[in-house]
Amino acid sequence: MGINRVCISGNLTRDPEMRSTAGGTSVMSFGVAVNERRKNNQTGEWEDYPNFVDCTLFGKRAEALEQYLSKGAKVAIEGRLHYSSWEKDGQRRSKLGVIVDEIELMSKRDGQQHGQYGGYQPAPQAHEACYDEDIPF
Repeated sequence: MGINRVCISGNLTRDPEMRSTAGGTSVMSFGVAVNERRKNNQTGEWEDYPNFVDCTLFGKRAEALEQYLSKGAKVAIEGRLHYSSWEKDGQRRSKLGVIVDEIELMSKRDGQQHGQYGGYQPAPQAHEACYDEDIPF
């Protein structure tokens, strides 16, 4: 048995991109920069090294959060790793990203601190299908 849980916090590297699957499910894609703090062996100084994580959010939550997320926004995310691969120009490509299960907005907007979902609390629901397949979460 394996555990596939990821918790990260950082800033959005770009504005979210919305699209829909052939089945009509909304899909939001965005990137998050997460710093790793390491000591530089040559100078002895602590330095931040960024990691860039591609994140994906599905369904009605993606639609509801679109208006609250923008480049630079600070977020905390809980989700799971997802591996994808494809072929481009005859070369095999792959990436490891995060499928978002929970997201908390940590940036101030209009002078107010936003909580989870930017003040929007969706009704509890089962996770929606991933991509065009009915994959249970």
